[in-house]
Amino acid sequence: MIDLQTAKANLSGHTLVLCKNGNLILSTLKGIAPVMNLITENANLNGYSAADLIVGKAVAMLFARCGIRAVYAQTLSKPGKAILEKYNIPYEYGTLTESIKNRVGTDVCPMEKTVMNTEDLSEAFRLLKAKVEELRQ
Repeated sequence: MIDLQTAKANLSGHTLVLCKNGNLILSTLKGIAPVMNLITENANLNGYSAADLIVGKAVAMLFARCGIRAVYAQTLSKPGKAILEKYNIPYEYGTLTESIKNRVGTDVCPMEKTVMNTEDLSEAFRLLKAKVEELRQ
């Protein structure tokens, strides 16, 4: 759990911090972008611990898919918590919430809606990748 504590200690000023054996990967990108970019670039994240500002179901599924071994979420949604528990990923959080809202706070986050009805990690990745492409257009 030293890696998780190191990731947490470096979260200030970042949206995502990954740590494995003291090696840090830092990001200031918002939403699921940091994790999606790393997966798309074929980064080997297996065994890393993650500290993230917001972990909903979408991010939790991406973490499980790429082998993240422990998670700290400043804000964790109940569906995200359920995924971490399903895949036996130890977690800590600052605030537990019912759901993750979109950036303007008017509705559920579009990424959360995208994975709402799936528990399959590969399907979730495929759906999220398609949603990201759709939103870029």
